[in-house]
Amino acid sequence: MSSNRKPAIQIAWKTVTYRSVVLAILGVAILFSIGVRFAFPQFTANGLKAADNFGNKLLEVVAGAAGPVKSGAVSSEQAHITALDGTVRVKKANSNSWVNADYNVPLDKGDVVQTGSEGMAKIVFNDGTNYTVKQDSLIVVEENSTNDQQQTSVAVAVSTGTVDLTTATYNQGSKAQVTVAGATASLSPDSAAHVSNDPKSDQHEIVMTKGNAEVVRNGQVVHLADWEKANWRADSTPIVKSKEIGSPVPISPANMMPIFVSKGGKSIEFSWTKMTNAVGYRIQIAHNPYFTNPVVNRRVDAADILVSGLSEGVYYWMVQSYDGSGKESAESEKNRFNIIAKQDSAAVIALDLDPFTQHGHVIELTGKTEVGARVMVNGQEVPVIGVDGIFHYFTPPLPPGESVITITAQNKKGGVKTEQKKVVIQ
Repeated sequence: MSSNRKPAIQIAWKTVTYRSVVLAILGVAILFSIGVRFAFPQFTANGLKAADNFGNKLLEVVAGAAGPVKSGAVSSEQAHITALDGTVRVKKANSNSWVNADYNVPLDKGDVVQTGSEGMAKIVFNDGTNYTVKQDSLIVVEENSTNDQQQTSVAVAVSTGTVDLTTATYNQGSKAQVTVAGATASLSPDSAAHVSNDPKSDQHEIVMTKGNAEVVRNGQVVHLADWEKANWRADSTPIVKSKEIGSPVPISPANMMPIFVSKGGKSIEFSWTKMTNAVGYRIQIAHNPYFTNPVVNRRVDAADILVSGLSEGVYYWMVQSYDGSGKESAESEKNRFNIIAKQDSAAVIALDLDPFTQHGHVIELTGKTEVGARVMVNGQEVPVIGVDGIFHYFTPPLPPGESVITITAQNKKGGVKTEQKKVVIQ
């Protein structure tokens, strides 16, 4: 034996899985039962049945270890709040108390969401369907599940108030529903609707703003297409279907757009899409998304207008169309823009951005600008900028799909620089 070879303990092993052990036990049990049957023919049928049941249960345990999913299995999902404004409360299904809504509070089946007189909440489900709950509204999450074929089922009941909902492109066999005052509307993929429920005045309506829906109530079935409305009053009255005038789509200023103006100010152009059956439009501009005290509330004939006299600050704007009888359409989307003052001799300043970092629905921004400058992201000011001009910022949770992030830096001399980047949230 070579002197270089050192004595050592040699260890050998063989891996035995739990499944192997269970199968071995099962095999021994089967052999034992066969032997007992031949040795004791008088073994009762009940005894054999009990042994068979035991064997089946044991097989189920083995199958469970393998991890297959039973056909037709349904799993519950959670919805999430992606936008909050004002007073919004949530009552969980297993609780009798209300809590303040938060981005970190998931919504399950049976949960209730309530908005105050100046509250708003946007709720996004796993299939991409989203519900925007307007002020003074109360909704209940009735269903949110996915089966083994990736078919989703989403349902929300509007107890009172107003909800705007949009469906995504979901799998065939999936469904997205909204229930209001005894009627259930099933929306097709890529559809949108405006739902209103006013129990006090006995006014209930569903307006399709895009796509198709089927409304069922007391055995009556009504099909809705673009800009068709279903409304009813009491349980005994049928659904009345009518044609609505379409609402325009805001074009400019675009949502979250910064507008830089000199000290003397300038006129800002507002434009939107033309509607074929409209004779005019109403434009409103306000400091809040509820338009309680609009600074501009004007009717115009054309699909654009120049507005002057707007001071520095954050604004919201929307537009409605109206027909020859004066009947107005539903409100358009509400675009948010920010007017920022600058000097006439403004110079472009430095704004360097690092690649974005995504944390789920939240985007982390890191960059550097001029020392002493201010930085805004989608109209929201970055609260802390280092003495060297380096800044970090986390966006609020973004909805699924494509979003535009606008970053603007401005120094005290009025110098500005803006960068826009697109992000996609899966």
